[in-house]
Amino acid sequence: MDEWIAPLLAALALPRYGLSTVFVIAFVSATLLPMGSEPAVFGLVKLNPDLFWPAVLVGTAGNTLGGALTWWMGYGALRAYEHMTKHPSAAHPHALRWLERFGAKACLLSWLPVVGDPLCAVAGWLRLPFWPCVLYMAIGKFARYVTMTAALLWVFPGTFTL
Repeated sequence: MDEWIAPLLAALALPRYGLSTVFVIAFVSATLLPMGSEPAVFGLVKLNPDLFWPAVLVGTAGNTLGGALTWWMGYGALRAYEHMTKHPSAAHPHALRWLERFGAKACLLSWLPVVGDPLCAVAGWLRLPFWPCVLYMAIGKFARYVTMTAALLWVFPGTFTL
């Protein structure tokens, strides 16, 4: 296993590949895989302060596209479920009813740890409108990256060092 992990980590090293690494990590972390992309954005900006806005925008783009993919996975899961059971899904627990009430605006919360990524999948399952969901995902994720990165750099500057 070490034979392929070391070259992969070397290929994704921040100083060498920078923004592409942030994009890939942000994209993958927005799927249902449990990982965070904030350390990659922070690390790149800490090493290259002039890349604050490019890193935030690239991280937002990657994370939003990952959220959109997760929306499509939820939509595909619903279609597969309906195909296998031969009838549409009718029962929705309380949380699903809450999400239906707020609609696409609930995707503003897609930045939250633990619940954010499944929220995107549930939005697809509920067939919430795709483009408004993506817009709200992008707004929430952008706000998270700006807030987290700025706080780590300027509010708590000595807390994290590379």
